[in-house]
Amino acid sequence: MIQAVAISFDLKKHFFKNLYDLDMTKYKWCWVDFNIPTNEEIKALKSYFHFHSLAIEDCVHRLQRPKLDYYDDFTFFVTHVIDPDNFSKEEINFFIGKNYIVSFHHHNSNQINQVWNRLISAEEISEWDPYHCFYEVLDKIVDQYFPIIYKIEDGLNEIENNSRKKSMELLLEDLFAIRHQLLTLRHTVNPMRDLLYRMLNSQHLEGIKNRQEYFLDIYDHLLKLSEMVESNRDVTTDIRDSYISVNSHQTNKIMQILTIITSIFAPLTFIAGIYGMNFTYMPELNWKYGYYVSLLVMGAIAFLMFRWFKRKGWF
Repeated sequence: MIQAVAISFDLKKHFFKNLYDLDMTKYKWCWVDFNIPTNEEIKALKSYFHFHSLAIEDCVHRLQRPKLDYYDDFTFFVTHVIDPDNFSKEEINFFIGKNYIVSFHHHNSNQINQVWNRLISAEEISEWDPYHCFYEVLDKIVDQYFPIIYKIEDGLNEIENNSRKKSMELLLEDLFAIRHQLLTLRHTVNPMRDLLYRMLNSQHLEGIKNRQEYFLDIYDHLLKLSEMVESNRDVTTDIRDSYISVNSHQTNKIMQILTIITSIFAPLTFIAGIYGMNFTYMPELNWKYGYYVSLLVMGAIAFLMFRWFKRKGWF
């Protein structure tokens, strides 16, 4: 679906259902949104706007790295959003020219819808222009990252406290799932941070220079997000190492106890093995108290070995 709004020179809003009815030369600026476009609607990027084929190709082939490309009469931006429910990444592309902004996305974008509705309902639109629309959407995209990272931090606290009394195996599964989420967030936040850095230091984007403090605020948010992601990855590493150390310690204790038990029973088994042999002439077999003495000797050996192991600190 393609939706378009044009702002006239007297700051009136005009809406167009058919893109080809829009003559951009008659308006101050316009915003055209390609929302889950069909193949026929995608062709308008070439036939109506005459965008470069490489930029159109980046729109059609999803999940390009966040970036900006300069062309003769427009600048092309690629940004990423994350679905908080399943942590899937989606792409929103922007073409920004002197008097227009074109947004392109293969999914229904809440960020685009929020800014679009704000523009439609705004009574005072003198401050609005293509780069202001771009700033508003970009700000919504970055703000959407914060609830995701806060949710991850809550999950880490739950794992660390183990309030649900889960087994170590289940806790490690949850921990590795969170590490995967942090990796996805890292692969989104860091490229977006680099994109904002390029935008702020570009000599070709007058619209961003005029609003540098606003875009700098978004860049600061991305820096904070990047630090939070790295900090939480360190936390997951510490928790993982702690659980592995505890598990290794428990395993060593079990092996130690089993080794002690085996060591105590080794001489007892030796004695029982000797007197369990079926030889006819064994002097002790005919002794009246031989059975009781052998039990006493075996008990004494076990007791002395137990005391010796305990003195060594193995218990």
